[in-house]
Amino acid sequence: MAKTKVATKSKRKPNPAFMVPLTPSAALAEVIGAKPLPRTEAVKKVWDYIKKNGLQDKKNRREINADAKLKAVLKKDKVTMFDLAKILSKNLSK
Repeated sequence: MAKTKVATKSKRKPNPAFMVPLTPSAALAEVIGAKPLPRTEAVKKVWDYIKKNGLQDKKNRREINADAKLKAVLKKDKVTMFDLAKILSKNLSK
């Protein structure tokens, strides 16, 4: 009889690049605050702001309608949720 090797699952480690605190630009600081925070937290806070202010488009839920504060960050009236992280990364620096 041959022994079978049982694979053990290793716990997934978070990528440290995602956890580096980044400083938001002045426009983004108006929305999420000026305190340095990881990119993942910045995106989460922007989504909290979008939901709190009802900025998600009613018909096409993938689109975000910018208000005055968010328009300063996004530079457009409407963006898709897929473009949001890319635009936010331009407003975060080390």
